[in-house]
Amino acid sequence: MALRDVRVLLLSPPVQSPPGATNKPNASLAYPNLAGAVRAHGVDVRIFDACVGDGDDPLEEMFANPTMLPSGYLRTGVSDERILGAVADHDIVAISSIFTDQETMALRCARLIRAAYPDKVLITGGVNARSRLPRFFAAGFDLVCLSEGEQTILEIVDAVRRSPRPDFSAIHGVAFVDAGGATRVNPARAQDVVWDLDELPMPAWDLLPNQRYWTMARPHSGLFEPGVELRYAQMMTSLGCPFHCAYCHISGEQEGSLSGPIGKFRIKSDERVLAELDMLKDLGVQDVFIEDDSLLGDKRRALRLLRKIQGSGFRICDLNGINIIHLLKRWKPDHEVLEALAGAGFTQINLPFESGSLRILRKYASNKLNIEMADIKSLIIAMKEYGFRIYGNYMLGYPDETMEEIERTLDLAREHVSYGLDATHFFVVVPLPGSALYDKAVAEGHFTEDFDPDVMNIYRANMTGTLVPGHVLEEIRNRAWDEINPASYIEAKRRTVAKAS
Repeated sequence: MALRDVRVLLLSPPVQSPPGATNKPNASLAYPNLAGAVRAHGVDVRIFDACVGDGDDPLEEMFANPTMLPSGYLRTGVSDERILGAVADHDIVAISSIFTDQETMALRCARLIRAAYPDKVLITGGVNARSRLPRFFAAGFDLVCLSEGEQTILEIVDAVRRSPRPDFSAIHGVAFVDAGGATRVNPARAQDVVWDLDELPMPAWDLLPNQRYWTMARPHSGLFEPGVELRYAQMMTSLGCPFHCAYCHISGEQEGSLSGPIGKFRIKSDERVLAELDMLKDLGVQDVFIEDDSLLGDKRRALRLLRKIQGSGFRICDLNGINIIHLLKRWKPDHEVLEALAGAGFTQINLPFESGSLRILRKYASNKLNIEMADIKSLIIAMKEYGFRIYGNYMLGYPDETMEEIERTLDLAREHVSYGLDATHFFVVVPLPGSALYDKAVAEGHFTEDFDPDVMNIYRANMTGTLVPGHVLEEIRNRAWDEINPASYIEAKRRTVAKAS
């Protein structure tokens, strides 16, 4: 049977931001990864990031004048009419929903497109979407991908190519509503997980609106010279993580879950990583953001790879965070690793300290760091001597966390700054759907399954009934940010905050 031609649009919705937070593109790697797979399959594919637009869309104006939403959040991006125009000539529209705080925008786009184009096939995926199936189907999505999507999207595309009324029942790793209105869930299978990451198609970074990202120069973290074009791109050299922290989506991505065991740590070969870097260099990229959940999860492999990257000419940032235990050897700074990172071009690194309480780290953070044994002072001093700009991440507000434990975390952050840490980030604990912490929060009455996604973010209390009340957590978080951080860092961050027009 001949397959008909179809066109695929990967749509990244406008972004919503709380007033006072940076309005910036999500720029999820899902889009270039999926686009690479679809293009390698010989199918026409396009990426449209509705946060920054393309062509004649007024980039500077959109960021300077975000619009106020009924929720009080600020919307940055193109108009609804512009979105409808972008999707008009495409048969399949895919919208990723990894980030719960952006769920509202994903659902809004789905409703908008479904109302205007009832025959288009709408698909979504990501940890948030698979954890919130009823809401996504109610908004008009036809399919939710439950696992990593590079192969799944090809099966979906071919089903649509075979028939304008496709049958998805034989596809594993998807959920859909059947003709009778019942939700069908075909869980992912372990045998469908890509264990050799070199088998994945090369990401289609060239389909991203890179020049617009570089003009705005607002990556997800870090500190950069204001007003200077930042020619950056994101990449991953591995997937999964050897740890399974309760607050992380990986804690739910195990054998027997809807996603299958995609949380297991898997690596790309050195040759594949070098090939991806060559591709980015050809695009004009100068700054590379490593998004691995555990870059140094296999230290021997990491050292070998870092040494091969030396001389590549990139400035490299790991702002997703490097697990601190991997920067240590017998609880002291591992100078072999630090030297390799510096030699490879790393400039900025986030350090996920998480908590000053050993009990909290053992219970919620995989017991991955013994802060009572680790010589963090020597590590920070050493990292500064190697020339890194380093930031610390700290989390406040676990369900059973005491005020004493929170104060211990704040004291730890103050100590780290006194040793030379450049700045601190304080996050209120978020029970993300798909994580073990979410299940715990729902079971213990700290959270309801029908929560409003607009209230879920790292700046406010997301749970009720915590030992330290939510309003107190927010006051502590805001006070710590202003008190512990250098004034220059606070001012630099405030230059990019969302402001109502």
